[in-house]
Amino acid sequence: MKNKVFSKTNRPLLGELRIPGDKSISHRAVMLGSIAEGTTVIENFLDGEDCLHTIDIFRQLGVEIIQEGTTVTVKSDGVASLKEPKVPLYFGNSGTTARLMFGILPALPFYTVSYGDPHLTVRPMDRVITPLTKMGALMDGRKDGLFLPISTHGTTLQGIRYELPVKSAQVKSAVLLAGLLATGETTVIEQAKTRNHTENMLRAFGADIKSTGLEHTITNKQTLTATNVTVPGDISSAAFFLIAAAIVPGSSIVLQKVGLNETRIGVIDVLMDMGANISISNKQEIGGELLGDIEVTYESLQGITIDDEKIPSLIDEIPIIALLATQAEGTTIIKDAEELRVKETDRIHAVVDVLTTLGANIEETADGMIIHGKTDLQGGKIKSYSDHRIAMMGVIASLINENPIQIDDISSIAISYPTFFEHLDIIKGTVEK
Repeated sequence: MKNKVFSKTNRPLLGELRIPGDKSISHRAVMLGSIAEGTTVIENFLDGEDCLHTIDIFRQLGVEIIQEGTTVTVKSDGVASLKEPKVPLYFGNSGTTARLMFGILPALPFYTVSYGDPHLTVRPMDRVITPLTKMGALMDGRKDGLFLPISTHGTTLQGIRYELPVKSAQVKSAVLLAGLLATGETTVIEQAKTRNHTENMLRAFGADIKSTGLEHTITNKQTLTATNVTVPGDISSAAFFLIAAAIVPGSSIVLQKVGLNETRIGVIDVLMDMGANISISNKQEIGGELLGDIEVTYESLQGITIDDEKIPSLIDEIPIIALLATQAEGTTIIKDAEELRVKETDRIHAVVDVLTTLGANIEETADGMIIHGKTDLQGGKIKSYSDHRIAMMGVIASLINENPIQIDDISSIAISYPTFFEHLDIIKGTVEK
């Protein structure tokens, strides 16, 4: 899907959508189901490339996993039943798969080699390897374990007390998963609250885990027991259509059963702070995760400052928030977001490059960007940087650009939102629901 052209919509965005399952929760459900005893049924699983890599990995480790559309059944006799894979484990471009699997693989009594695609191969893994090495993990890779491929020799891990040097749910999760399989007690201390899907799901599977403020402690005292998981709609995917409705005049859309985990709803807070007309209804809690229906109606917006306090809860949504800011009156400042430099690409640079090409008045900073609005975007040829969130941002931008947008490659969108274009057509009114 190279060099696709997208044009401005001439009508409001209207209708209702059921957003695909949360990517973070889908990964974790397969992982914990695979090391738990019994049969786990996962409903509304995200059938995207990243999550399918996680399924393939556990199949190679000997777990029986049956997928029927968005329903996944995981049958396992527990972590002790996992077997040495016959071939290297392939993570694709999934940083979540890589970093969380590195919390599990070092404790398994066999040898593994893991690798990824060219984009994942240049993403740093030392932030995970460092604490795991402190626990006794035997791991090696390019540049002393900084980059994939990485080999692991299974051994007995020892619990540690570890203060996270970065605000990263992936690093926290890797250490907690290692702690689940280690002797003694493992405590992780965060700098700031990050997404807590791992803690919620560990409790659902019966783990011995306690959280107090920013401290999380886990032991291997409890054997995980299979449970059923219903995955809420992914707020990170929903953000693209929430913001589309907020910037296309006359729009009003409802997104159903979207995850409302308090560590993930920063994008909703940003919309409200900017003055968007947004409401939430039909709230319910399933498996420790809150979900509900979100309605957004077009309204004029004002620029704001987004900093350290909100960044952990919206780090993946910053590309589309940057587009939102171009349509707000005044200046929007995004700072304390240096974590974006080590995502699928350097997202700070990529966002600034794409929006500048489209005519936005935007400045790149070391830890974020400054966006001066309101700007009439003009269109042009842009790069996706092989990053699904950059590609989707470009498509949403085309809805308001005066001239068409040509995107070099949109294939990465299948990583997190395989039905993105079907859903876009529904709210544009070009197809029936």
